[in-house]
Amino acid sequence: MPEAPTEVYPVQRRSRRAKITRPVRVRPSDPKDEHFEDLPVSVNASKDGIYFTSRRESYYKGMRVFVTFPFSSPHDPMNCEYLAEVVRVEQLPHGKFGVAVSLKMSMNYSGSAAPGSLARA
Repeated sequence: MPEAPTEVYPVQRRSRRAKITRPVRVRPSDPKDEHFEDLPVSVNASKDGIYFTSRRESYYKGMRVFVTFPFSSPHDPMNCEYLAEVVRVEQLPHGKFGVAVSLKMSMNYSGSAAPGSLARA
């Protein structure tokens, strides 16, 4: 009997994803990574993560980044910035990459609240 095909990326989501197209700002948080400011558009998001597409080749699994979502302008008080970790990078057609990030910590509050929680400073 043939074995069932295995998934390349096992499902590890803690919350449901919603298809949502919003601007995102992504910057590396580690000084050892070359500085950039990427402004991709999200494909989907949950309270714990965001998946977006980009033309940048510099993303790698385990990379720590600052993610502003949704992003409208650098001085918008409604911007929410998070410390996040790249958990998956997929090569897509036409020179694009799919990037999944796990949101680790909100940078807007005390820093002790996890993404999706209601605790504030």
